[in-house]
Amino acid sequence: MLQVRNLAIDVAARRVLSDASFTVGAGDKVGLVGRNGAGKTSLLKVLAGDDDAAGGIVLRRGTLGYVPQNPRPRAEAAAGRAHGASITYTALSHILSGRGLDRAAARLAELHRGLEHDHSLASIELYSTAEERYRLDGGYSSESDARRLATGLGLRLDRVDLPLSVLSGGERRRVELARVLFADADLLLLDEPTNHLDSDAKTWLMDFLRDYRGAVIVVSHDLGLLDTSITRVLHLDAGRLIEYRGTYSQYQQARRLEERRLTSLAHRQEAEIKRLSLLAEVMRRQTEKRAKQAKSIFTRVERMKSQRVVAPRRERKMKISFPEPPHSGRVVLGANSLAKGYGGPLVFRDVAFEVERHQRLLVMGLNGAGKTSLLRILAGQSEPNAGSFRLGHGVSLGYYAQEHEGIRAGVSVLAHMREQSDAEERMLRALLGMFGLSGDIARQDAGTLSGGEKTKLALAQLVAGRHNLLLLDEPTNNLDPPSRTGVARALAEWPGTMVIVSHDREFVASLRPGRVLFMPEGRVDYWEEDLLDVVSMA
Repeated sequence: MLQVRNLAIDVAARRVLSDASFTVGAGDKVGLVGRNGAGKTSLLKVLAGDDDAAGGIVLRRGTLGYVPQNPRPRAEAAAGRAHGASITYTALSHILSGRGLDRAAARLAELHRGLEHDHSLASIELYSTAEERYRLDGGYSSESDARRLATGLGLRLDRVDLPLSVLSGGERRRVELARVLFADADLLLLDEPTNHLDSDAKTWLMDFLRDYRGAVIVVSHDLGLLDTSITRVLHLDAGRLIEYRGTYSQYQQARRLEERRLTSLAHRQEAEIKRLSLLAEVMRRQTEKRAKQAKSIFTRVERMKSQRVVAPRRERKMKISFPEPPHSGRVVLGANSLAKGYGGPLVFRDVAFEVERHQRLLVMGLNGAGKTSLLRILAGQSEPNAGSFRLGHGVSLGYYAQEHEGIRAGVSVLAHMREQSDAEERMLRALLGMFGLSGDIARQDAGTLSGGEKTKLALAQLVAGRHNLLLLDEPTNNLDPPSRTGVARALAEWPGTMVIVSHDREFVASLRPGRVLFMPEGRVDYWEEDLLDVVSMA
């Protein structure tokens, strides 16, 4: 299925994996874990053939299904090719493309439309032949399977037949995940597949992966998914890949024991090295005989140093603080009769609200309800079909985009920070370090960052910008648990104004929003703790 031998991977001249070897067989469910920036996404890209390794061998047998952290470009490219061929490329078409049935379905629909204008026997026979071929290839039963996958992942049935281009980013992620699952590949590589999934969809995916006949390698910070669906863990840290057998909980327990053992051994080795070094230094100054003995001890010390273990690094808690926001007028943001559509039915209409200084407004709604579209309008990234909005006096707006559109390949991390602040490089590096982006990463091409590192860079840009209004669209996606906790704590303590979209229940609870905007209806109400039960489902 998959054999990896002596694999080495470099990211922006930084070695993130050295001499890794492992095998994945049929039915194996492997969780790939590690801190943000450890190289998990880079490893999956190499295994999928999307990137080159610095060394080693990767042998794949059977079919492969790969869902990257940001699957939208693949879906959009496919939609673009279909549009160029004058085919209406729907979400269903894209899912069917996993087995090559999309063009057959599109051709059948095209022939059916042609019958409305041409009732000749030749046209009827042409349609009948195509329809029979589609049926024999399992097209009709496959459509049912495709719709079942889409609804299991939380895509509403009335959205499955819409053009892919009108769907929200979260919906397109679900469609791409459904396409890969529908293909029924021998090996699945899934990079953060639960991003943007509600709790019901996560539960469905956990059950699906647990029962999947093929092999799976999954990167996820969703501990529930890892604990119920996997049988092995590959832990990536400091360029080394260590394998653990069992569930995620069993891995955590085994790793804690291993870390304690290695820490104890490292301390004993260090103490022995110091003792022998001191002894040899004392003996070196004594008799000639003892000086010879000292030389032998020094040789032993050097051998011990070369063979000593390194104590595991403790997960460093992120200590983040947002600067005191500049003063603004009482009304920070106001929207009037906003409406947005993408060529089809309007996603939302007549949305009106006001946000006052220091308020926290949570935007809730199902996928496709227009939450991201609304924030893009407010951030000036998109034009509404109708209505208007206004910023209050003295308002400085910062926008966190869930797709990281503002982070560009070919531009360094430090250059991104300079776009937000004219502070000295030392200060900008300190801000990056606060988010764990330290050292040579500042000079690294931002396009080579992992999803978690891009999230941290985008948040560091918000801090550098010294804004008093933040529009936050799923800011905790891709973050490892310690980073997520640090970001949540920092934002909870910040006294500025926020408009938030998030499926993260713990994150929303820590922010304690004052009001909630329900999309697409645009209804504004006061926040109640009972709504936490539906945050992860909205």
